[in-house]
Amino acid sequence: MEILLASGNTHKLEEFKELLGEKDSIFSIVKAEEGLEVEETGGSYTENAYLKAKAYYELYKNPTMSDDSGLDVLSLPDELGIYSARFGGEGLSDNDRVKLLLEKLKGQDFEDRQAAFTCVLCFYLGPKEVFFFEGKLTGHIAEEVTGSGGFGYDPVFIPSDHGEALEEKHAEKLFTLAEKPNWKRENSHRAKACCHALEFFKERVCQNV
Repeated sequence: MEILLASGNTHKLEEFKELLGEKDSIFSIVKAEEGLEVEETGGSYTENAYLKAKAYYELYKNPTMSDDSGLDVLSLPDELGIYSARFGGEGLSDNDRVKLLLEKLKGQDFEDRQAAFTCVLCFYLGPKEVFFFEGKLTGHIAEEVTGSGGFGYDPVFIPSDHGEALEEKHAEKLFTLAEKPNWKRENSHRAKACCHALEFFKERVCQNV
């Protein structure tokens, strides 16, 4: 199944090709001839993902997939989330946004720095065939930038999905997503959402054979 990615972001294209387009996958992820500027007026990840997928489908008449992702920080409700890419206002770089986030959380205890990455995928195969899949990665915001891999908020996000490190309070065992990109590739919010999508569509194909 050829799926058009509703984004002009080359980094996203490569990431989703890796997550969904393996040799045994039912998907072939392709890039749109031209990216669209879709106004994200939705009030949730699901609504924004839908708006993007629908806009690309209506233009290209091709099954389309979009994603909407963001970082939610418990002690900063409504400041990030669907606005994560615009946190702090227009014109800021990723580094600027990370710096601003650390400034806002300065002095807070580890437990008060809880956060979660969320990704919602929308597969718009047609007006009557629209499917959503969500992936979430919980964790905490670090007190300083660590690691050179990844992008966005990766250098300050400590995932809680690496087990005993948090349970045993061994700070030296903690890592940010920017320190272990290979771990992120397999366990990120996008990876989890893609896994749910693959499971669903492979089962759907089997039922239709």
